[in-house]
Amino acid sequence: MIRFSTAGESHGEALIALVSGLPAGLPVDLEFINRELWRRQQGYGRGGRMKIETDKAHILSGVRHGKTIGSPIAIEIVNRDWKNWEEKLPVETGDPTKHQAVASPRPGHADLAGALKYDFPDARYVLERASARESTARVAGGALAKLLLRYLGIEVSSHVIRVGRVELERPATWDEIAAVAERQEIVLSCVDAATEARMKEEVEHASRTGDTVGGVFEVVVHGAPAGLGTYANWDERLDGLLAWSVMSLQAVKAVEIGRGVTAAESFGSTVHDAIHYAKEDTGKPTRFTRERNNAGGVEGGVSNGEDIVVRGYLKPISTLRRPLESVRFDTREATSASYERSDICVVPAAGVAAEAMVALTVAGLAQQKFGGDSAAEMKRNFQGYIEQIRRY
Repeated sequence: MIRFSTAGESHGEALIALVSGLPAGLPVDLEFINRELWRRQQGYGRGGRMKIETDKAHILSGVRHGKTIGSPIAIEIVNRDWKNWEEKLPVETGDPTKHQAVASPRPGHADLAGALKYDFPDARYVLERASARESTARVAGGALAKLLLRYLGIEVSSHVIRVGRVELERPATWDEIAAVAERQEIVLSCVDAATEARMKEEVEHASRTGDTVGGVFEVVVHGAPAGLGTYANWDERLDGLLAWSVMSLQAVKAVEIGRGVTAAESFGSTVHDAIHYAKEDTGKPTRFTRERNNAGGVEGGVSNGEDIVVRGYLKPISTLRRPLESVRFDTREATSASYERSDICVVPAAGVAAEAMVALTVAGLAQQKFGGDSAAEMKRNFQGYIEQIRRY
């Protein structure tokens, strides 16, 4: 069973990703992990923190001579900004006068709810863990899951389909989506250049007005066979697990599988994907085919062999250069919300973090289904299953 957790604060010394349950013998490409961390830092509208950090993965355990050894893998990502916060956020008591309080909660952030929950006098400690900086560790752990899926021939990638009011108005092919991850310069991760230019204008408008802007990203899993997940128990359904994993990301307020949103306003005859059977081998595990993929690759909580399609709806970042009204924690007097160095648009970065969460979810289900203490054993089991459904 693959288990995953993170530790660390936004301005702490480091972030930690801990992954256990990966089979032994899986090749680990450190350059690939660092490339994933780089992708998370890119995108038009990122803030000043990205100019400070150059995220690199330092593997502490679980990998030797370039391969997993079956024990838990710990990855450290150092925060370069820590040198500016050592006296403000010391582990020991330190000097209380150097504490940098978040004096008034930001609407839309965890500040107020967190301070009330943990009985903090201000929101500094809430910000430190609730910050999307935590998603750096998720991307590092998700990169390991991606390497396991790649070993089985399954790929995960994302692209941006909306920023603010500007939306991609055509379907994207898998090749186009996969190419986004290979770009050397990432603007807004849209597959269409003209649409991306209009998205950029939307970000520029938000910047000029001291505002922020959200959007929608789409994560696609390509090559996953039918049979991942199950309808047998409510908490084992693939779509439920995917929704949970993506919704857990900071600022994501809605998750859609396939054509889930527009399906609610449509007739069944226009929504459900008709099934056909090909006379010749299609190159896929089965000859059952679909002309469309409105279901997003999931039916009844189980993958059906089509691309798995998950969309995350990202609200605008809560920290505004033109702050909204708020209340001081200490005096309860009206004031403006606190301002911390922040981004204007993070939709492409959120898509990368969502890739990581989707990859961890799918890899976990693959490990449960195919088992294996070694990567080679898992691959043999996987290939045996593919032969089984190919003969069906």
